Amino acid sequence: MAPSANGQTVGRRLPVESAFTRVEEARHRLPRLFGRRDLVVLGLGVMIGSGIFSLSGKQAASVSGPAVILSFVVAALVCLLAAACYAELSSTIPVSGSAYTFSYVTFGEMWAWLVGWALVLELVTAAAIVARVWSAYFLATLNGFGVVLPDGLAQFFGPEAKVNLVAPLLILLLTAMIVTGTKLSSRVLTVVVAAKVAVILLVVVVGATHIKMENYKPFIPMERPAPATANPTLLGWMLDSSFGSFGLMGIFTAASAIVFAFIGFDLIATASEDARNPRKTVPQGMLLGVVVVTVLYVAMAIVLVGLRPYGQLGGGAPVSEALEAVGVGWAADVVNLGALLAMSTVIMVVLIAQSRVLFNMGRDGLLPKSLGRVSRVYSSPARAATAAGFAALLLTLYPKVVELEELLVIGALFCFAFCAVGVLRLRRTEPNLERGFRVPLVPLIPLLSLAATLWLMLNLKTGTWTKFGIWMVIGLAIYGLYGRWHSRLANEESWDFEVGDTDPGTGGLQVIRHEPTELRVDRTPPKSNRGKHMRN
Repeated sequence: MAPSANGQTVGRRLPVESAFTRVEEARHRLPRLFGRRDLVVLGLGVMIGSGIFSLSGKQAASVSGPAVILSFVVAALVCLLAAACYAELSSTIPVSGSAYTFSYVTFGEMWAWLVGWALVLELVTAAAIVARVWSAYFLATLNGFGVVLPDGLAQFFGPEAKVNLVAPLLILLLTAMIVTGTKLSSRVLTVVVAAKVAVILLVVVVGATHIKMENYKPFIPMERPAPATANPTLLGWMLDSSFGSFGLMGIFTAASAIVFAFIGFDLIATASEDARNPRKTVPQGMLLGVVVVTVLYVAMAIVLVGLRPYGQLGGGAPVSEALEAVGVGWAADVVNLGALLAMSTVIMVVLIAQSRVLFNMGRDGLLPKSLGRVSRVYSSPARAATAAGFAALLLTLYPKVVELEELLVIGALFCFAFCAVGVLRLRRTEPNLERGFRVPLVPLIPLLSLAATLWLMLNLKTGTWTKFGIWMVIGLAIYGLYGRWHSRLANEESWDFEVGDTDPGTGGLQVIRHEPTELRVDRTPPKSNRGKHMRN
């Protein structure tokens, strides 16, 4: 049976010291390029996407009515609670990998694998869905500027087209940018995020002058029963009650889907290893990003619902259609262009985050070690980025990929729940670790985060839960057949270190702990009986 650092085979945990050691002196480590501003841009780059341009209108038209404004507030509160937990964990364990690495240190290898597998589902699905939607907005933008494509060509642009040629090409282009270096991608992100924030502010200001107060009535429409053929939510199935649309439950049902629009703050944690002074900048970037995007989302929802009766907001491009309906057609072209910019950055940041997750899982041996390499030419995890782009490209070829939207939501909420519990567990098991940010009112805030996350998960459809269960079973099979036996912790004595790689047992920069009198960084000398191949 494979050995491990703590005598276990499945529940082995990554020691906190090893999480730091293998990064600080490893050959394959990421360059620290991101400051606080870059991290905020990273979060806004993925959070300000298709959700603000389409999700609010669709949820208002079919699920919650004008109360979609409250749905955004509920989703924002849930994400803010989760962001606080992420902020503490990322300031305590500031290495790449986000919830995957946090779970590896806090709960153990098998749970870390499940969290990482859920992250893979979330990120690959997000990239594929947004790429498909991007192709439709690209066609609308061309039409808005008078470029009309022949019907034979336009059929390859739709999000539900059987053969979509644009989405795979977009994935290829953005993957190439990421492979060639995060620094280039960061510069592009900064320019594009500034442009799309300006577009959103313009729409809010212009749209506010055309609001009609009667469109807010009734603010919470009467509940409507669900069709007999509708896929019930898990809560409705458990209570043997088919919740319909609108009413009070419609607010929470819409909020469960709207979490998709806020997903992105958690991806900032995947860039901890790329960040300068990550104990401070990562929590700051995460919390600032959530606050900024919440203000923008709620403002957009208020304006959108006030422009047009909620029943007419279910089109393919709700914001631009609403502006055209009130006679501001020029702004519709600006919105379509802003949507293209927004979704381009979403895909880019998602692929960056996916590459970091795969990079860490490869570096830990749970996936092939080749994924845990940093390119000498581009100073980026080129192989992991290529694998992430290739997986997203394959999924874009699936015609019904847009219908998998809830899958990425449940993947994100699954990670939220682990982080909430992780804060409580790490406070108990490692109370002396330095924390650049501390969640206030512990254990109240983590418990509220856990309860709110579980509540939103209960409001997801049973079909989504079934697909998620199948995905996790596949993940467990891969772990049992490969990851468990190839794990770096399982093969610590025989791990094939390259020159410059760090063996967790040979010393290196250790975690900073609180001492009674001072903070210090301990460096232990190499043990004489380990790491001989490195010294030779």
